[in-house]
Amino acid sequence: MAQICIHAFITGRVQGVWFRQSTKEQAEQHGLTGWVRNLPDGRVEALLQGDERGVRQVEAWLNQGPPLATVAEVQSELVDQMEEVDGFEVR
Repeated sequence: MAQICIHAFITGRVQGVWFRQSTKEQAEQHGLTGWVRNLPDGRVEALLQGDERGVRQVEAWLNQGPPLATVAEVQSELVDQMEEVDGFEVR
């Protein structure tokens, strides 16, 4: 299957609710590499890369997030350049 990379910004109540750790767990379950981090403006930013099916499944999950999160919006785009990242990390 094709390898793709998605760069996403998640808005809403997404910090302090285990969003980053849950994203890491979802990504690892689907064999993805990349990273997730909090931004100073209250959003979460993520880079998901791997097989298209896994990336799309985690991208869809971002719209709900973990139980304590309230996701208002997910803005994501396909990016051409894949990063050299070992595994999936919380930054």
